[in-house]
Amino acid sequence: MDLGGLDGMSGGELLDHVDALARQQRQTEVAILRAARQHAIINDEHSIPGWQLRAPGGQRPRRFGGVGTPLVAEFSPAALGGRLGISTHAARELMADALDIAHRLPRLQARVEALQVKVSYARYIARRTRNLTREQADYVDERTVESADGRIPWTRFETLVEAAVKASDPAAAAEHERVEAKRQFAQATSSTEDGMRGFYVRANLGVIAKLDAAVAYFATALAHLGDARSEDDRRVTAVLVLANPVHALDLLQRYQQWLADQQPPASKPAVDLADLMPAVVLYVHTYAGADTTDIGRVEDHGPVTETWIREHLGPCARFTVQPVLDIEGQAPVDGYEIPDRHREAVHLMGPADTFPHSPNISRAQQIDHTIAYRKGKAAKGAGQSRIGNYAKMTVLHHRIKTFAGWQVKQPFPGIEVWQDPFGALYLVDHTGTRRLGRHRDDGEAA
Repeated sequence: MDLGGLDGMSGGELLDHVDALARQQRQTEVAILRAARQHAIINDEHSIPGWQLRAPGGQRPRRFGGVGTPLVAEFSPAALGGRLGISTHAARELMADALDIAHRLPRLQARVEALQVKVSYARYIARRTRNLTREQADYVDERTVESADGRIPWTRFETLVEAAVKASDPAAAAEHERVEAKRQFAQATSSTEDGMRGFYVRANLGVIAKLDAAVAYFATALAHLGDARSEDDRRVTAVLVLANPVHALDLLQRYQQWLADQQPPASKPAVDLADLMPAVVLYVHTYAGADTTDIGRVEDHGPVTETWIREHLGPCARFTVQPVLDIEGQAPVDGYEIPDRHREAVHLMGPADTFPHSPNISRAQQIDHTIAYRKGKAAKGAGQSRIGNYAKMTVLHHRIKTFAGWQVKQPFPGIEVWQDPFGALYLVDHTGTRRLGRHRDDGEAA
């Protein structure tokens, strides 16, 4: 099979070739964006013949982008779409994004032209800011331009942009949340396939968190009582149990007895049924002081206004206010086990998996010792378990670090430098991932 010369490349040469292809792809995407903008300029409102403006059904000038962008002849996207092999609607969106980037997002425009920001990232910001004023769009531009270069994965980038959009106009964001809060329902889906059907619940995150916790709890109870099926199967059965209070009470009582049987005969405590149900903990981050933007963040959910927190979480939750943790003041320990206070500090320093370009921000990750923990006499008084020698990782990335030839150093707490098996270097910190070139034989970065 002819692979265009690829079959003669070594592993490192192939990856260098991929680097070059990625740059060519970015250059092409920028060139297409420029062409789309120029197509809009050529086909402005003055390009429409006067007779079309007067004819019923004739072409009219339209504003494709946001406030401050020029009017464009509405039929012009058709020809552009034909050349690009995309629909007229998709071509219109491309032209709108190009105009918004050029006229409303100057910082992004500069980084796109410098090939520092992918067109897809800039276009996403253009779409999310289209209905904002020019001042609000400028606010979002300023607060997202640094991270738009791909240093954070797409899902985290979406959350960043959403927070910036909300912060640009908190009052409008709160109003949107109030409107959306009325659109809650719980109903069966209309489609049935092979005898299967879905049930969709739309409610605020507090309701969903409690429902998810209850389903997980009953699924665990079923497992302890002998149900050997998969977790998904047990979760479906848990929903069925919750649908019948009599069945739910019966399962709770049987689980209560099972828990009591696990205790030594002399120390069996009385277990209240109410205590068996799971507690739900939501981590809500807010910012105090004069510079607050009235936007908070709920872990595993995303940004919300403080109005939403007061109106929706306030009536049904108890809040425990925790001050900002003194991360640098965490005393090291000599044991391999990592104290809870250290785990919390590591999470607050950077909630994401520290492997390059990882999107995972869950608390349920492994904490790895950057410098491998040494046992025995070497561990005495060394303070190996400390801030500055920890890194969050998923199981897969922990295994890759251990077995796949990747190396990592943490020169400062929360800042890691990774090297892949072929010498490529990546800097990972709280802002995301950046490429540093490659490792040279003299130890410097090229």
